[in-house]
Order: sequence, then structure tokens, then C-alpha cells
Amino acid sequence: MSAEQPKPNSQDRNSAPAASQMWGGRFARGPAAIMEKINASIGFDKRLADQDIAGSKAHAAMLARQGIITQADADAIRDGLDRVKEEIDSGAFTFKVELEDIHMNVEARLAELIGEPAKRLHTGRSRNDQVATDFKLWVRDALDRADQGLKALQAALIDLAEKHTDTVMPGFTHLQAAQPVSFGHHLLAYVEMFGRDRGRLRDARARLNECPLGSAALAGTPYPIDRFMTAEALGFDRPTANSLDAVSDRDFALEYLAAASICGMHLSRFAEEIVLWCSAQFRFIRLTDAFTTGSSIMPQKKNPDAAELVRAKAGRVIGSLNSLLVAMKGLPLAYSKDMQEDKEPVFEADDTLALCIAAMEGMVRDMQPNVPALREATDRGFLNATDLADWLVRELNIPFREAHHITGRAVKAAEDKRVGLTALTLEELQAIEPRITESVFPALSIEASLDSRRSFGGASPVRVREAVAAARERFL
Repeated sequence: MSAEQPKPNSQDRNSAPAASQMWGGRFARGPAAIMEKINASIGFDKRLADQDIAGSKAHAAMLARQGIITQADADAIRDGLDRVKEEIDSGAFTFKVELEDIHMNVEARLAELIGEPAKRLHTGRSRNDQVATDFKLWVRDALDRADQGLKALQAALIDLAEKHTDTVMPGFTHLQAAQPVSFGHHLLAYVEMFGRDRGRLRDARARLNECPLGSAALAGTPYPIDRFMTAEALGFDRPTANSLDAVSDRDFALEYLAAASICGMHLSRFAEEIVLWCSAQFRFIRLTDAFTTGSSIMPQKKNPDAAELVRAKAGRVIGSLNSLLVAMKGLPLAYSKDMQEDKEPVFEADDTLALCIAAMEGMVRDMQPNVPALREATDRGFLNATDLADWLVRELNIPFREAHHITGRAVKAAEDKRVGLTALTLEELQAIEPRITESVFPALSIEASLDSRRSFGGASPVRVREAVAAARERFL
């Protein structure tokens, strides 16, 4: 061989491996090493193994019933797929990067196990509808997992709220003490938030539950398949109505990420309150060593790190939503390889959300309200000021705006004396509004203030006890 024609070197960067069996006869050469690396998804989509095998078993059973393949081939495919699943579950399965994805890894191993029948499995489908089906099945499971996690978190909140229906604490606006509420009432606010999160998850699940299998690459298939059979076998409500949309759609993943992002935001808000409540300035709650850490230099510190991490991790979930929105926003119909980038954001969001929900449930179960500190905080900040205004309206028939002005003057007088409203004398109050009588004082107690909030959904312990019972009925 002349110098102009050097002997081929397998390490030469210009050389290429033989054509992949996956692509058949169209390609004479295999991909460059960097192409193989950027193209492969097996590193993450192996998480779809159970869903891929379930979809293939349903597809093979349908092909046999429709007479497209023999029953003997379908039986061999089913048994072979069961063996593949056993290998994957046991850790004995070898995932190969050169086979790109979970679909081809499973199919290649199936061919090694059963031979010729495995080659008939892909009749009437494409990897486009196959991956859409697998991914929908996986996201459907993720929606169910998140729903159950939130249910457990709600149960923890409801249990704690029931113990503290009468425990008073300041309610805040602008992070300023506003009016008395019960600790139980405050916790039930998060029960409602997480209830809406569960509703969004269920809504997303209902829209998701149409089966893409049988849409093939984009236009359907000439084989006499029964898409209703495979849809039913996989637990879908119906097959998708349009083959182009079926392989192009990732709305189900976006809806999951949107619901997860809102849930993450709710978890972060609660985490922020836990961080505040644990501080020396609030002292509203204590967390045990199970959910706190110390400082490497300050021995007195007990940091609410679990709550801080939940607060931070919400950003990762929100980032996953943004990542997939950006990936999808410019894609024409039908499938583009960009859509391979749909799975990692969803997988990461699912892992992060599950961890945050579990951590928050653990913190709620661990939480020890500091009842004296909560009560002490309600005695500061004139939390009964609105009650004075309401008394003026109710007892003296003074218009609320005028009553608001009178109350403001009373607060100013108390501030000047550095006392609470109830420490003002009747004479001092009458100097502001002569018609005020001694009957105003019982109405200004924290207990009376709290008990008076008896409107539906209000903070009165009577209403909170009813709300606890209702929440158990609605959510658990």
C-alpha cells in the first residue's frame, strides 16, 4: 500500500465504524464518535424501561390479534420482554451507548434472546410514537407519585392543625403583624394550596391520558392495527385523534412541569416561613436535630437547612419548565431530535419535587410550635386595632372609615404611652371618642378578637375545627 493510501487505523479520527444495524442499508458508514455521544440518550432514558416494555407487550398482543404477526411470535416476544425486564430489574442488563436509546437497547437484547420474532415487533410503529407513549406512561406515574406525596403532606398539616386550633399567633400582611389567627388556621392555608396543586396534577393527568401508539412516524400506518386495543391495555382513555399531533406533543410534560413549578413555589413559601419561625427573632417553632444542622464555627447555631434547601430547590423545578418551553417553542411538526431534550428536565424535576415534598412532610411531623412565644407575639403590634374599629361600627353605628380614623388616633395614643390598646383608660379612649363605654374592653381581648372571626373560612377556632374535619373529608 503506497504512502498516499495509508493503512486504515481504527483510532484515526477520520475513520468511521461500520454502519449501524439500526439504520439498515441507507448509511454506508457509522457516526463519528462525537455524533454518537451527542445523539445517545440511553444515559437518561433508561428510566423508561418499564414503560417501554409495557408498550411493546401491548403492541405485540395487538399485532397478533389483528393477524399481522403470528400468535407464536407474539408469545415469544412477550416472554422475551419479560426476561429483558428481569435482567434490567436485577441489574444484569448491559445498556449500550451505540444503540442510542432504551427502545433499541431493549429490542436488540430481545433479538439476542428470541431471534427472528423480535424483528417483527416494530411492525406498525415508529420510535416517534413509541417514545411519546413511553414518556406519557412515565409522566402519568410521576403525576400519581406527586399526588400521593402531597396527600401525605396534607395529612401531616391537618394533624398538626387539629392540635392547635386554639393556639393563637399573629397573622401577617407585608410581614407586619396584622390580626390574630390560630396556628391551625395558618397551617390549613397550606393544605388548601397543596390541594390546588393536586387538582392541577389530576387535570394534567386527565388531558395526558390519550395513547399515541400506532401513530407511527407521523402519518399513521397501513397495517390494520387496533389502536383502541393498545390504548385500553395501557390504561389510556382513548387513542390520540391526530397522528401528527401525537408524535409532536409534549404538552403533557410541560403541564407536569408547570404544576410541579407551582407546587415548588408553594413549598418554597412554606419553607421561608419555617426559616423565619425558627429564628431567634420569632421563636415560633422548634425543629429537632433530625431536620437541622450546626455551624462549623458557631456552636450555638441550629440551622433550618432542610427548609432552606426546599426553598432553593424550587428554582431547579422552575428552571426545568423553562428549559423545556425553550426547547419546544420553535419546533415545526412533527418530530425533531430537539425533543430528545424533553426527558432530563422532567426526570430532574420529578426527583427534586419528590424530595422536597418528603422533606416538608418530615419537617411538619417534626415541628414543635412554641405556644408561649406565639401568644407573646400576638400581644405586640396592636393586632386588636381592627376589633376596636369594628366595635365602633357595631355598637355606635359609626361609619367604618370614621371608625378607622378614630382607631388610628387610639393606636397613636397607646404608642406614645408604649402600651397596648387595652392598657388605655376609659377616659383616654373617651378623649378620642366620647361615646366609647367600658363594654369595649372585652371586645379587645385576643381571644375575643380571634373568636369573632366566624365568617366561613375565618380564623375562629370554631371555624378551624370545622375546616379540619372538612379537609380530612376533601383531601385524605
